[in-house]
Amino acid sequence: AGGSVTLTCSVNPSPDKPVLTVSPSWLSPGASVTLNCEVEHPSAGWRFYWYKTVPDLSHNSYIYELLPGNSSGTEQDSYIVHGQTHTAGYVCRAGRGDPVFYTDNSEPKFVWSGDLHPAASLTVNPDRVQHFYSDSVSLSCEGNSAEWRVKRFNEHGYQSDCSDWRRMTGSTCNMRLYWYGNAVYWCESGSGEFSNAVNITVQSDYYYDIILVSPVHPVTEGESVSLGCRFRTEEKLSSVFFYHNDKLIQNDTRQELNISAVSKSDEGFYKCQWSGRKSAQSWMSVKVLCCPRSAFKFILIIISLLLLFLTFHLVVINIPH
Repeated sequence: AGGSVTLTCSVNPSPDKPVLTVSPSWLSPGASVTLNCEVEHPSAGWRFYWYKTVPDLSHNSYIYELLPGNSSGTEQDSYIVHGQTHTAGYVCRAGRGDPVFYTDNSEPKFVWSGDLHPAASLTVNPDRVQHFYSDSVSLSCEGNSAEWRVKRFNEHGYQSDCSDWRRMTGSTCNMRLYWYGNAVYWCESGSGEFSNAVNITVQSDYYYDIILVSPVHPVTEGESVSLGCRFRTEEKLSSVFFYHNDKLIQNDTRQELNISAVSKSDEGFYKCQWSGRKSAQSWMSVKVLCCPRSAFKFILIIISLLLLFLTFHLVVINIPH
């Protein structure tokens, strides 16, 4: 009686939110994607959990689904996703201790693909990468859904919805471009799909602006493509110089750079120059078919010869002797 008891209570607060990085940020279809999850105080005992994001339009958020093989987490702070073919989002978190205390989920990070996806695709009108300051642009979502949202990830690392800065009309986001329009854009569907992504850049110098007219989507190998140059007050310019990866490739009186059959070697950065003014450069992506067209022709010739041989063989067998 009269004694005192000292009780000690310690609280282990949830660690801070980890930072997720993805590499590469732009995807070559079928390539591997490396995820890295960085905690504020790295030490032994952490286990890392990896998720893919599934768009949840009804709650204006994402559902997180565990990636294969990490239901108990991984000791490594990195995770490789193999064979990714389309735009995708990822999240990580970490945990340690007994009982386990988990960090918050990281902010979602995305790997983007420019390839059109039948279940969800984004088209841009006007169909080009570069635009003038204050231009009106429409971003339209198409695919297997009746509900859509357009997402934007700007050059400062901020992600937002079309409804944050413009109004969605059905499946289309209509916007006027200003300096903050420089961003990657993509669609997310009510059925949980991601579309292809597109880069949009804005020429913000009102009095000195010139833009390269180049396709916003990848060009398929073997197709033709035309690149142009525009000044704000003139639709068509003549005597335009064109550069590929900073190398001058055309400097005559023509208005456009025409490539009759695109190959992988044509992929790269392009810019134009007119009357001493140079545009910004934009990347033109080339989508390679699984087999060259010449290989398809060769295969067809072989199949035709085999069919002729088999037909001749059957005729010979059926001739009465």
